[in-house]
Amino acid sequence: SLAENAEDADLYHDYNASLQFDYFNSVLVNTMDEDGNYVELGKEFILEENEHFNNLPVNTSLSNIQVPTNVYNKDPDILNGVYMSEALNEVFVENFEKDPTLTWQFFGSSTGFFRIYPGIKWTPDANGVISFDCRNRNWYIQAATSPKDLVIVVDISGSMKGLRLTIAKHTINTILDTLGENDFVNIIAYSDYVHYVEPCFKGTLVQADLDNREHFKLLVDELHAKGEGKVKKALKESFRILNEATANGQGSLCNQAIMLITDGAMEDFQQVFEDYNWPEKRVRVFTYLIGREMTFADNVKWIACNNKGYYTHISTLADVQENVMEYLHVLSRPMVINHDHDIIWTEAYMDSVLFNTQAQSLLLMTTVAMPVFSKKNETRSHGILLGVVGTDVPLRELMKLAPRYKLGVHGYAFLNTNNGYILSHPDLRPLYKEGKKLKPKPNYNSVDLSELRTAMVKGETGSLSLDVRATVEKGRRVLFLKNDYFYTSINETPFSLGIVLTRGHGKYILLGNVSIEEGLHDLMQPDVTLSHEWTYCETDIDPQHRKYTQLQAVIRYLTGKEPDLECDEELLQEVLFDAVVTAPLEAYWTALLLNETGVEEGIETSFLGTRAGLMRITRFVGTEKRVAKKFLTNSDKESIFTMDHFPLWYRRAAENPPGNFLFYIPREDTRDGKIVIASTVVTVTVNKKVAVAA
Repeated sequence: SLAENAEDADLYHDYNASLQFDYFNSVLVNTMDEDGNYVELGKEFILEENEHFNNLPVNTSLSNIQVPTNVYNKDPDILNGVYMSEALNEVFVENFEKDPTLTWQFFGSSTGFFRIYPGIKWTPDANGVISFDCRNRNWYIQAATSPKDLVIVVDISGSMKGLRLTIAKHTINTILDTLGENDFVNIIAYSDYVHYVEPCFKGTLVQADLDNREHFKLLVDELHAKGEGKVKKALKESFRILNEATANGQGSLCNQAIMLITDGAMEDFQQVFEDYNWPEKRVRVFTYLIGREMTFADNVKWIACNNKGYYTHISTLADVQENVMEYLHVLSRPMVINHDHDIIWTEAYMDSVLFNTQAQSLLLMTTVAMPVFSKKNETRSHGILLGVVGTDVPLRELMKLAPRYKLGVHGYAFLNTNNGYILSHPDLRPLYKEGKKLKPKPNYNSVDLSELRTAMVKGETGSLSLDVRATVEKGRRVLFLKNDYFYTSINETPFSLGIVLTRGHGKYILLGNVSIEEGLHDLMQPDVTLSHEWTYCETDIDPQHRKYTQLQAVIRYLTGKEPDLECDEELLQEVLFDAVVTAPLEAYWTALLLNETGVEEGIETSFLGTRAGLMRITRFVGTEKRVAKKFLTNSDKESIFTMDHFPLWYRRAAENPPGNFLFYIPREDTRDGKIVIASTVVTVTVNKKVAVAA
C-alpha cells in the first residue's frame, strides 16, 4: 500500500542536511527563463490531456510536487522528504494500472509539500500565491488525529484591543477550520465574566459540522475587547463542559482539549488545574500567546507544559496558520506511537472540475486517507507523523453498488454518513445558479435525512415503508407513491447504503430468451440508443476502451471484437430482448415516414424507452423545423435515462393505467421572463415494461 511504501522509504533514507535535489515542482514545470533555459525545479514535464481526469493535462507516468508559498521549496526538510517519497511514483502507477477507476492519489507531508499523481501543472491564484496547504485539508487532519472535543477560550479583556483581537479572531477561525463532523466544539469569551459566543450552546458541546463552524465564525467576528481578564471562571466552565460530556457519554468520546487564546495577563489560575485536571491530565491545554509583548509568556508556557499541551507565540497574522497546526501533531502522538493505521473517509466535498458535466448529486467526492509514521528505532517512541496518503473517490463509484436498471422506474439509491448526512441522493442539489454560473451551496454536504437517520447512523440493517409524495418537473407536479426503504452499512466505511423501491416496480426483472444474433440485428439499427450514464460495460478499466460509447462497447463485446470488456451479462440479456420486442414499432414508424400521407401535422417525434435504458427514436421533422430541439438529447436530462432517474415521460406514464394516454406539456427554464413551451408528449405504458410516446 501507499502508507507501507512511504514508511519503508523513510526507514531506509538517511537525512542529509546538504542534499541537493532538482525535483519536478508542479508550479514551475515547463517554465523557461529569458534565455530559453528551464528554470530551477522547472524542467520539462510531459503533460497530455486525459479524459479520465476530466481532460486536464496530466502525466500518468510521474507524480510531482506542490509547495505552498509560505514554505521554502528548497528547505532541507522539503528536499529530504521529496527525495524519500520518490519511491511512491512506482506505487502510484502500479495502483492506477491495477484499478483504472482510481482518480487522484497523493501524499501530504507534515513538512508542507504535496506529492500528487498524476503530475499536473499547478496554477497560482491571481496574486501569484499558492495558498493550498495539504496540512489544512480535512482528509489530512482527520487521518492525522482522532476525534476530539475542544473548548476554545478567548481573552476579550481591554488589553486585547486592536491588532491582538484581530489575530485572536483569526486564530479561532483557523482552529475551527481544523475540525470536522466527528469533532465537537464550543467557544467561550471572557473578560470580567464568562460569555458564551452562542448563548443557545451554553454548557454543552456541539458537532463541528460546516453549519456550526460557519455560525461560530460570524459570532466571533462580532466580539469586542473591554474589561478585566479573569481567566479562572472561564477555565472552570470549560472543564465542567468537558467533564459532563465524558460522564454522559456525549461528544467524541476521545481526545479532549482546551485552547486558550490570550495576551497572557492573568492571575490566580494554577489552582483550577489542580482541582479539575490533575493528576490524570485527561484534558490537554494548548496556549496561544497573542501579540509581540512577552511579559506574561511564562504564565502561558506553564499552563501548556503542565497540562500535556503545547505553547505557541503568535505575534502577527502571518504566524497564525503554522502555529495553530502544531496542536494536531501533539494530538496525533498517541496514535503515532501505537502505529494505529486507521483508514478514514472524509465528508463529501465538491469536485469543481465536474460542474456542468454530471448530474448534480454525483459531483460530490470523498477522500480515503491513512496516516504515515516514522518506523525508525531512534524516533519510534517520539511519535513522529511523516504525513498522510490518500486517494479521491467519486461518489458515483459507490453508487454503482446499486445498478439503475435493478431499481425500477421510481427506485433509487442513496448514501448516508455515520453523522446522518446525505452523501448522494437524486434530489440532492448541491449547486445553485448565480447569473450564468453554477456555484456550490454553502452547506451542500450537510443535508439531513430525518426518517431513517437514527438507524443508519448506528450502521443497522433494516427496512421500512412510507407513503410519499414525489415531486417531478422541479416541483411542478406530484406523484403519490408507496415506497419500501432498505438500508445497510458499507463495510470498512462510515457510510450506509439505502435502496428505495416503489410498490409495483422493481420487484421482478423480465429476462427474455433471444439469441445474440437476433438481438444484435435489432440493436444495431440507427434508431436505437442506450443510456450513456449507465454501465452496461466497464469502459473505464482499459484506456483503449474509453473512446467507446456504451452502445458501441456492448456491440463490440457481443460481436467478439472486444472479449476483454467487463459487461453486465444480466443487463445485456435484457437489452437484447428489448431490442427484439420493440423492433416492430420501429418498422411501423419507418413505414409511416415513407408513406405519402405521412403522419399527422404537428407530430415531430415518436419514441419509446424500456427498463433496460434502451430507447428508440424516430424523427418525423428535420432539426431546423423542430420545436422541441433539446428534447431527448443529452442536454435535456429530464427526458433521458440518467444514473439518477428514468425519463420524466416514463415515470409519469408508469403511474397511469396501462393503455391510457397521458398528455402533458414539459416546460423549459424561463428565458427573459417568458415561458418557452418545448413540446407536447403523449405516453402509454404497455405491460409496465415499455413506455411509448409520440
